[in-house]
Amino acid sequence: MSDPANSDAPPRRERAGGRAARGQRAAEARQSQKPFRQPLRRTPALELVSRDELEQIHLTSLSVLEEIGMDFLDAEARALIKTAGGDVQEGSARVRFDRNLILERIATAPANFKLHARNPAHDLQFGGDHVIFAQVASAPNCSDMDRGRRPGSHQDFRNLVRLAQSYNIIHMTGGYPVEPVDLHASIRHLECLRDLATLTDKAFHAYSLGRQRNEDALEIVRIARGISAEQLDHEPSLISVINSSSPLRLDAPMLQGIMTMSARGQPIILTPFTLAGAMAPVTIAGALVQQNAEALAGIAFTQIVKRGAPVVYGGFTSNVDMKTGAPAFGTPESMKAAVVGGQLARRYGLPYRSSNACAANTVDAQAAWESAFSLWGAINGGANFILHAAGWMEGGLTASFEKTVVDVDMLQMLAEFMEPLDLSPDALGLDAMREVGPGGHFFGTQHTQQRYQSAFYTPLLSDWRNFETWQEAGSPTAMHKANVVWKEMLARFVPPPIDQGIRDELDAFVERRVREGGVKTDF
Repeated sequence: MSDPANSDAPPRRERAGGRAARGQRAAEARQSQKPFRQPLRRTPALELVSRDELEQIHLTSLSVLEEIGMDFLDAEARALIKTAGGDVQEGSARVRFDRNLILERIATAPANFKLHARNPAHDLQFGGDHVIFAQVASAPNCSDMDRGRRPGSHQDFRNLVRLAQSYNIIHMTGGYPVEPVDLHASIRHLECLRDLATLTDKAFHAYSLGRQRNEDALEIVRIARGISAEQLDHEPSLISVINSSSPLRLDAPMLQGIMTMSARGQPIILTPFTLAGAMAPVTIAGALVQQNAEALAGIAFTQIVKRGAPVVYGGFTSNVDMKTGAPAFGTPESMKAAVVGGQLARRYGLPYRSSNACAANTVDAQAAWESAFSLWGAINGGANFILHAAGWMEGGLTASFEKTVVDVDMLQMLAEFMEPLDLSPDALGLDAMREVGPGGHFFGTQHTQQRYQSAFYTPLLSDWRNFETWQEAGSPTAMHKANVVWKEMLARFVPPPIDQGIRDELDAFVERRVREGGVKTDF
């Protein structure tokens, strides 16, 4: 067998006897999925604070931007803001915004937009009640049960991308699922973006790490979709997440990303990284004020670059452990912040981004409860885009193959929960109850048999059998089963089709840019 943890090629399934073979067959049976579909939230989002309390956060945020301001660490960005009416302090990076300028600019951002994928069947709607689950992104390490925790490699990167393509519940990649440190930083974006454009046909993300990387990404997505530059400018096809350097700062690479992407009509997900007690006030209210101020400044800047450019309000406010300073996720405080962040996004009429995050170091009960609570806060906060939805571990330091499967299970259950309840006359079951009557059972009724295969969602990892048969099977834990499941999925992976002419053009572009040296680095 070619081990999926050690081979860059999609692995073949090994021949095995006994428990291993039974485990493989069980995994294969469980891997059947519903078609790719974008869930719709069918219940109102929570409102944790009153309208008046929300207005307090809003007005205090505007006071921050008027009185304190933010540092914009790029001269071109400051010049654009000054032309638009912002107060740019001479000889300084500090920018202050009149509240009316902020409100006028954010009002021009669209409430909804479509993100186009290479495969139109995988196009995504941002905004309203639409929900998008994006894979884990930006982890420097990865882990699995076979090889443990290790720095990310190109091989690991590709295998995680293959999993993102394979699971219909993962709607898009949200960045590099793991950083492939064996690729030099000067050309890493070229190789990774080519992989994203060929190993998947879903929408994807480009990092804003300087203007040239964004320009390369725009050309790669244009080639992959087989469209003109003019069409790309009118069809959002690539996203970039912009993180402010909290507190109250936007650095040059991020600002160049906004200027490059927004000018071409491509979506920006503006997300302050505000951890209460570290990069933001220790109170959740104060952290939310700062999150909102930084988000509003960045969103307004996208509209200064180009009115009507698509933009998403991002929230990533949580707390730290005050004993160690380590980030904490899936806490009551992070859930509150996620819900109020959604209220703020709706106040401004913008799509909302949240996350599925945990701080656990292994796939255990802590990982499960922190992710469950993160997802609870995100969904009930009205999130349209949930980043790091599958695979995030260790506060974002690790992308886990087993955690990917655990999260896929949770996401599929969430999507099933969001499906409307069937209340048709046949579903109400009156005829079945007439047939069975008091004291019978429903296993053999036509009503049950017609629905035998599709009556309920079957989790990938749950073990619904008695203790004795579970013990006889080797007492498999959820983590052990997840290890079997992801390997089985990789063994069955088939790359999505791509037109040969497009593939040739894509390869020619990447190889030319690699010969040119990609992007200059200091190392």
